[in-house]
Amino acid sequence: MNDDTTTVDVEPDDRLIETDPAEAGLSRDGAASGTAPTVIESRHLNVWYDDTQAIRDVSMEIPERQVTAMIGPSGCGKSTFLRCINRMNDLIDAARVEGELLFNGKDVYDDDVDPVALRRRIGMVFQQPNPFPKSIYDNVAYGLRVQGRTDDLDEQVERALRRSALWDEVKDQLDESGLDLSGGQQQRLCIARAIAADPEVILMDEPASALDPVATSKIEDLIADLAEEYTVVIVTHNMQQAARISDKTAVFLTGGELVEFDDTNEIFENPESDRVEDYITGKFG
Repeated sequence: MNDDTTTVDVEPDDRLIETDPAEAGLSRDGAASGTAPTVIESRHLNVWYDDTQAIRDVSMEIPERQVTAMIGPSGCGKSTFLRCINRMNDLIDAARVEGELLFNGKDVYDDDVDPVALRRRIGMVFQQPNPFPKSIYDNVAYGLRVQGRTDDLDEQVERALRRSALWDEVKDQLDESGLDLSGGQQQRLCIARAIAADPEVILMDEPASALDPVATSKIEDLIADLAEEYTVVIVTHNMQQAARISDKTAVFLTGGELVEFDDTNEIFENPESDRVEDYITGKFG
C-alpha cells in the first residue's frame, strides 16, 4: 500500500460514545492545519456469518473529511465492512466480529460502547430510500426530538434540509408526507435526517443505485459538499462513480479480502495489484 495520508493519533476516551463530542473529550478539528487525521481504523478485522467468513483480516485507515469509496464485486464484503463501523451487524444474530475497529481511537466493540449513541455519531444512508411515513418536517426532526434537542427545532430542520440540497424544493410543503417525494428527493431527505443529528461520519451503502441519472448526479454533488463537514464512506458498484467522487478507494475482492487501498487516482491509474487492475479494466468481476 502506498498511502501518503498524514495521520494524527487521538487519545482514546472511555466516554467516547457520548452524544456531544465535546463532552467526550473529542475534537472534530483535532489535527494541525493541512493534515488529515484518521477517524476510523480497522485492525485485522474479521467477520463471519455463522461459518461463512465475509471479511478477512482487513486493516485500513479512513481519513477525516474525505470521501472514501469501497468497490468490488457482489459478495466481497464491502457492505459488511461498512455495517461494522456503526455496529449494524449487531442486528444480525449470525454475525460474529473479531479484531479491532477504532473510531477516534476507541474500539467501537468495547463493552462500554452504546451502539445507539454510536449511531448518532456515525449516521447511515441505505441503498433504498427509507423515509418514515411522516411529514417531511417530522422525518428530519425525529432524531432531534429523540435526543431532546428541541430548542430552535425549525432552524435545525431547515439547516439539515439545506445541507442536503433539498430545502429549496420542499420548503413550501414541509407538512406533506416524505413518501410523496421522488426517489432522489427521498434519498436526500434520508441524508437530511442523518445529518440533523450532527454526526461526524456518514456511511452510504449504494445510495444512488436505485436512482435515475439526474437524481444520481445530485447525490454525487451533495456527497462532495458533505465531505467539507463530514467524513463520508460510500459503498458503490459503480467504479466510475467512485472515480468521480472519492478521495480514497478501497478495493475488496472475492473472499472478503481488502486487496488495495490508496488515493483514488492511484487505484484507477496505477494500481499496484494485478488483481485490482484486472477488476478495474473489466477482466474480472
